[in-house]
Amino acid sequence: MEYTFYESYSLKEFITTNSQIFENKLLTEAVNVRDKINGILKVGNIDLVNNAHKLVLYIIDGKEKELKLFAEQEGIAWAKHSLTLSFKLEWVQAIRRTLWIFIQAFSECKVHKDIDFFELEQQYNNRVDQFLNTFFICYSKFKDSLLSAQRELVEKLSVPIIPINSSVCILPLIGTIDSKRSSILEETVLTEIGNSHLQTLILDLSGIADMENDVINQIMKIIDGASIMGCSTVITGLRPEVVRKMITLGISFGENTKTFGTLQQALKDFIKS
Repeated sequence: MEYTFYESYSLKEFITTNSQIFENKLLTEAVNVRDKINGILKVGNIDLVNNAHKLVLYIIDGKEKELKLFAEQEGIAWAKHSLTLSFKLEWVQAIRRTLWIFIQAFSECKVHKDIDFFELEQQYNNRVDQFLNTFFICYSKFKDSLLSAQRELVEKLSVPIIPINSSVCILPLIGTIDSKRSSILEETVLTEIGNSHLQTLILDLSGIADMENDVINQIMKIIDGASIMGCSTVITGLRPEVVRKMITLGISFGENTKTFGTLQQALKDFIKS
C-alpha cells in the first residue's frame, strides 16, 4: 500500500491526505457494517464514513468537548431510529484499529522516529472509550425517555374520557382493570373533573367482563371522589358477574349515582333531561 507522505506531515495531515486509503482500510476492518452503510444512511441520515473522519480528527486534535457533543448526537440518532448497537460498536472499534494502522504507517514513513507510542495509546484510546461511553449513555437515556413517553401515552389511551358537552363526559372502560390501571383511572378522572368542571361522568363498564374485589372498591372510591368534587356519576353496562361480587361485598351505589343497562339508554335518557 503506497501512501502520500512528506517528512513535514503531521499525523493529521498524513491521514487527511490519504483519506481514501483510510476509508478502504476501514471498510475491510468493519466486515459486518460495510454492507449496512447505505441502509443506515437511508434510515437515519447517518453518514458513517464522513462521521469516521470527523471522529478521528477530534481524537487526534484532542477536542474532547466536540467529541462528547458528537457522541451525544450520535447516541440520540441511533436510538431515535432504533439502529443496531452492535453495528456501532463494531464500526468504532474498526475506526480504532484503522487509526493505529495509520499511526504505524506514519511512523515507518518518517526518517526521525519521534513518536511516543505509549503516550498516544493513552490519549487516543481513552478518547475512543470516552466517545463510546457517552454514546451508550445518551442512547440509553433517549430510549428510556422514549419508553416513558410511550408508556404515558398508553396509560392515557387506557382511560379515554370523551366529552359530550361542556359538563358531561363518557368514560368507556374496556379490557382488564388491575390495580395499576385503576390508580391511573382515579388520577385521570379526578384531574379531568377539576380541569373541565364536569358535572356528570358516564362510566360505561360494558367492556369489563369481571373485576377483582380491590378494583371494585377502587372504582367506588373514584365515584365518591367525583361526588366530593361536585360531579355525579352514571354507571352503565354492569355485567352480572360484577353485580354478584358487589352484592357479596355489601357494596351499593349511593343515591346520587344512576345506573342504566346500556350506554345508549343513558345517553337517551340523561342527555334529554
